[in-house]
Amino acid sequence: MTTYRPCVIKSFKNNGHLHRMWLENWLVPSEQLAPEHAAESMLVFINRQTPIQEADGKQWISRVPAVSFFIPGEWFNVVGLLEEQGVRYYCNVASPLFFQNDVLTYIDYDLDVIVPRGGKAQVVDQEEYELHKIAYHYSEEVNRKVMEGLKALLHRAQNGQAPFDDHLIMSYYDAWDKQTGEV
Repeated sequence: MTTYRPCVIKSFKNNGHLHRMWLENWLVPSEQLAPEHAAESMLVFINRQTPIQEADGKQWISRVPAVSFFIPGEWFNVVGLLEEQGVRYYCNVASPLFFQNDVLTYIDYDLDVIVPRGGKAQVVDQEEYELHKIAYHYSEEVNRKVMEGLKALLHRAQNGQAPFDDHLIMSYYDAWDKQTGEV
């Protein structure tokens, strides 16, 4: 039987300060990855009712299950939110992942993309990105990488490329749910 490893996901701001932590996530074993995800060495995490801790220490519990995708070298990550109406995608334009000792970290650059069930990709938080670009002194290279990441993310979302596949997201979640038997 394959085992899912518990992991923590931490996002930071460009100035090095903690932004948010997802405290209970389960790493999908590499042998269970779909071929297109394995080909890109994606790290896939599942969570349900995970405690989320904000930078100020406040905690809350996620309301909907999620399947998250991190692709080495890419300047974005993708979260499939399993809502009653179906899968909604919340995507972060962010630095490439760093994964060590079951802790995944990345820098969140505020620029997000939301893909509603059956809808088109929408860029959100552009104003927040512009404010933080000045406040955190993003370098020209970071600005360029963020824009390249946004472009690559939008291309994948608009063309239904991995990991934008509702069926695969549900299959990951269902396999985890069946094996773990969590409530």
